Amino acid sequence: MKLLQVPTLELEQRIKQELEENPALEEVNKESDSESQEESSENTENSNDSDDFDIRDYLDEDDVADYKLRSNNHPAADSHRDIPISESLGFIDHLLSQLRLLSNSETEFTIGEIIIGNIDESGYLQRELSAIVDDLAFSQNIFTDLPTVETVLKKIQTLDPAGVGARNLQECLLLQLQRKNVGTDVGTGVKPVSTVAYQILERMFDAFTNKRYDQILQRLNISEEQLSSAIQEITKLNPKPGSAYSDSVKIGSQTIVPDFIVTPENDHFEIILNVRNAPELRVSRDYADLLQTYSESKQKTKVQKEAVTFVRQKIDSAKSFIEAIKLRQHTLLGTMEAIVNLQPDYFKDGDITMLKPMKMQDVADLVGLDVSTISRVVNSKYVQTPFGIFLLRDLFSNAISNEEGEDVTSAEIKVQIAEIIANEDKRKPLNDDALTAILAEKGYTLARRTVAKYREGLGIGVARLRKSI
Repeated sequence: MKLLQVPTLELEQRIKQELEENPALEEVNKESDSESQEESSENTENSNDSDDFDIRDYLDEDDVADYKLRSNNHPAADSHRDIPISESLGFIDHLLSQLRLLSNSETEFTIGEIIIGNIDESGYLQRELSAIVDDLAFSQNIFTDLPTVETVLKKIQTLDPAGVGARNLQECLLLQLQRKNVGTDVGTGVKPVSTVAYQILERMFDAFTNKRYDQILQRLNISEEQLSSAIQEITKLNPKPGSAYSDSVKIGSQTIVPDFIVTPENDHFEIILNVRNAPELRVSRDYADLLQTYSESKQKTKVQKEAVTFVRQKIDSAKSFIEAIKLRQHTLLGTMEAIVNLQPDYFKDGDITMLKPMKMQDVADLVGLDVSTISRVVNSKYVQTPFGIFLLRDLFSNAISNEEGEDVTSAEIKVQIAEIIANEDKRKPLNDDALTAILAEKGYTLARRTVAKYREGLGIGVARLRKSI
């Protein structure tokens, strides 16, 4: 049941962990494995009547044969391919290499090193300068004051990328604008766009983040054209300057690996369970041979019995794990087949409006499993289709009736909401009451709070935050 919840990427790590912890479990090396797939077990039927277990329970014909001890989770034609991973200078190292060129002394560099060590992956300083002063005294035996540390921070804030070392979003954006031509054109007396943008962020940051543009126009005495140009300038800035220097490990962890691949083939669907990175497993022949040697031994010491008990436990654990992998694959494939059978129109065309209302109980009834098992299967699993990769859980939705009495899904309503908002007048964006009324005209009768929930689920802000000049 635990393995059912594990997505493809985590399954590979889980198998590696089991291989490390259980020496009786091993990965099949197809190139070097020349052992026979069918091995006679006539020499393994000898057992000592005084034993407290029957050796045939572990070494009979059904258990010994390699093909019985393997998890066939790799297609025969499948091949492993090494994917090259590029290496680059880490974000922190990138900053330190620049700081060393600017530092006037080793002490100043040490102060800067402590400051940079407290900069997060987005480029922000996450520790108060007063606390850094204390850190320097306790850990580096450097006694300094707040102004000195702030001076070093100012140097760090001149490094690339622009905006690094900021203590909040406002400071980050202002640092980036400072590197632009901020000032007044002496010839015309007109403020450059970057200057207007700087004044907005410096003096009207709260009003800007809440899109209270009327207040900005009044307080700064600028035109709508100037405000519009300044907003465009601000939106070009990077709110996370350190993100471009993220380590490859972090980038890899964000990669989505589909658990299923569904492809329409004429009048049917080809459904593949993605197990490319899951190695083929079997019980170690060395451990099986140990049990066989013990069974053939006439004199059995206490030490041998203790050793064989350990071996027996490890083999039991290995066989159970292999069976769990097999059962996981069978359950996942059965569930995915049921989902495709319930949603053939959607998987054929990828049109979200063709998605029918579907509950986990519907799939559970079709597969013959408990609904809690289906919940574990769809948890954090992705399916790859010719029209994109989707979270399996997103395919489930309750039925909502339109004015014609037909059942529609919440996904279809979300599509309608997104389309309405995309076509709205950004100078006068629609509030939730207006969205509810338009949906009602289209035949979708919903409460305003339901519309608000769907809008928030789409990551779309309220009308005020969608307003633009």
